[in-house]
Amino acid sequence: MSAPQIIRTPSGEELVVLPRAEYEALLDRADHQADDADDIAIYDARKAELAAGGVVLPPEVSAAILRGESRLKAIRNWRDETQLHLNFKTGISQGYLSDLESGRRTGTPETIAKLAQALNVPVEWLS
Repeated sequence: MSAPQIIRTPSGEELVVLPRAEYEALLDRADHQADDADDIAIYDARKAELAAGGVVLPPEVSAAILRGESRLKAIRNWRDETQLHLNFKTGISQGYLSDLESGRRTGTPETIAKLAQALNVPVEWLS
């Protein structure tokens, strides 16, 4: 790391000049710290949820949710089901299932109950 150059403005504010590579490295480090802080916040929230008697999902489902999948999609994939097969088991159209998984629509309690039964999971996992 090279020594930064410090410049003082007429108003007394100090400005630091450093090479672009070092500036970009600092930005990258800050991004990683922000990501870590987000992960810690999610972890703390889930830990508090568990302590309060919340839903305990299988690790594979939790990992898929952390990767950005919806809970329904993560559970469906964990159960090795396709949307089409769930359509046959529940009578819920594949398009509607897709909308539920993407968050474009929310299911009624009856729909959620059908899906939970077809996926052989507690209703709370999908609520």
